[in-house]
Amino acid sequence: MLSLRVSTPTELTAQIRAVLEDDVGVSAVAVHPGASVQPAGDIVTADIAREAANGIVEQLLALGVHREGTMQLVPVDTWMSRAGLEAELEAPGSSADAVVWPSVALRAYDDSELSWSFLSFMILATLIASIAIVLDSQILVIGAMVLGPEFGAVAAMGVGLVRRRWRLLRRAVVALVVGFTVAIMATFVAVLVGRAIGWITLADVTGPRPDTRFIYHPDKWSLVVAVIAGAAGVLSLTSSRMGGLTGVFISVTTIPAAGNIAVALAFGLPDEIGSSTVQLVVNLVGMAVAGWLTLLVQHRMWSRVDTRRLRRFTRRTLVDALDIERPPAA
Repeated sequence: MLSLRVSTPTELTAQIRAVLEDDVGVSAVAVHPGASVQPAGDIVTADIAREAANGIVEQLLALGVHREGTMQLVPVDTWMSRAGLEAELEAPGSSADAVVWPSVALRAYDDSELSWSFLSFMILATLIASIAIVLDSQILVIGAMVLGPEFGAVAAMGVGLVRRRWRLLRRAVVALVVGFTVAIMATFVAVLVGRAIGWITLADVTGPRPDTRFIYHPDKWSLVVAVIAGAAGVLSLTSSRMGGLTGVFISVTTIPAAGNIAVALAFGLPDEIGSSTVQLVVNLVGMAVAGWLTLLVQHRMWSRVDTRRLRRFTRRTLVDALDIERPPAA
């Protein structure tokens, strides 16, 4: 379930109530007249099934609520309501699989912002990756993968394409290009310093590295893993199951490849620069394409769902499991 809160001028309250009261996915509606100070007007709250969120939000946007007031959707972790159960059962689809597009779009904008924190995490992750390469440490490689923030921008590219938000697409591309460029250059300088003071030698970089060799040896499996990880990551971001993101972070070698590019630049190793660049591009392209296709499938599936469809078998199973007596037939 989601909790909807709308601050609105009084002249829109009746229309907002009509939208909420007419939707089968809404289980409770409350109006607080005069409670909103800015904008001056009312506050309307409602409990809505996650599956019904997109249709309700689209109708409220058509009323201009976002221009005249404010809307917010907040997930409800625990709820106990027969009316809420009925609303969730009447709404189409599964709550775990439902894609709340406004939330996805807002997160995409946040994750693709070229901010100080985004660049800082990119630099720090790439620095750790470079140390992992020098020490031939898989543990540090995994740490660098988890620390890197690049997947949010990769997913934002897919959102921009599917939802036709070209500004978001440009924002994500710029964040990735600038982020990786700055991170590689900063790490390149750090490796030069390490080389100058004798902490890093050519033997450390060119010697046997069995545990990190995969970083600069891309193959067909690099693309396969990137595609699978991209699809899984987007599913985690758009559904209510967020546990899959950690697996995505430690599956692709974008940040490690960037770290190896920096190290190879500092020691003048063109072969490793080229192969690491290929690894980076293959991973980014594979994740971006897989994410876009996953979002496209989700978008088309949800756009075709009949909002009046009843799921009789699921309804019977859940009602019996919760021992809720059905209301008598009219």
